[in-house]
Amino acid sequence: MKKKKPLIIRGGFFVDFLIFICYDYFMKTKLLYKGKSKDVYDLGDGNYLFQFKDDVTGNADGVIDPGANQVIGKIEGVGKENLRLTKFFYELLNKKGFNTHFVSADVDKGQMVVRPAVMFGKGIEVIVRLRATGSFVRRYGDHINDGDKLDYYVELNLKNDDRGDPFITKEGLEFLKIMTGDEYDVLVDLAKDICKVVEEESGKVGLELWDIKFEFGKVDGKIALVDEISGGCMRCFKGEAAVSAMDIAKLMVER
Repeated sequence: MKKKKPLIIRGGFFVDFLIFICYDYFMKTKLLYKGKSKDVYDLGDGNYLFQFKDDVTGNADGVIDPGANQVIGKIEGVGKENLRLTKFFYELLNKKGFNTHFVSADVDKGQMVVRPAVMFGKGIEVIVRLRATGSFVRRYGDHINDGDKLDYYVELNLKNDDRGDPFITKEGLEFLKIMTGDEYDVLVDLAKDICKVVEEESGKVGLELWDIKFEFGKVDGKIALVDEISGGCMRCFKGEAAVSAMDIAKLMVER
């Protein structure tokens, strides 16, 4: 029995060539994960591709909150702006010698190519706080006011939307064998150092960084910064006014 030949739409050499390229690309590219702000694909060449989206997270009242787990809508163009700032910071951090998973980015396509990383457990969020706000005040509001200064206070949360990304201690991470004590110490120092880079760049455009969320994994056996570094991962203020994720990107990149 003869095998059926793949359908070819005849439209000249150029059209046939485009069809071949698209067919080859999608046969090699495999969707691995659909996230709140981006989808992740295996490119089939040893690297992954992040496709950034325009979804934004917030609370039940419809207020945008980068620390929330619920997608509440879309803002046209926010995905590309998040990628633009992410590209800016990754290129800066790589130049400064930080270990990251970043390879390249195409802002017009909303795509970033990265090296695969081995995550700690099912993923860890690392929050560096320079001022008290958000969930920190909701938890500790009896003892601190919104906007009070903090000295690069670091918190680690387990990534788990269903459980509200629970806070976890160094001892808890060791006990659950998610990471060693030494790995925790390296990760916390890295988070503080990278936060200071972001804080410095924010200050150059008149922004004050209040807090920022990072993710780390292991690339080639070494702890590395992964995921995005966008306006959606941080809170910045200009005077007494909070600055939106899109405006953070525009201010920092278009100076």
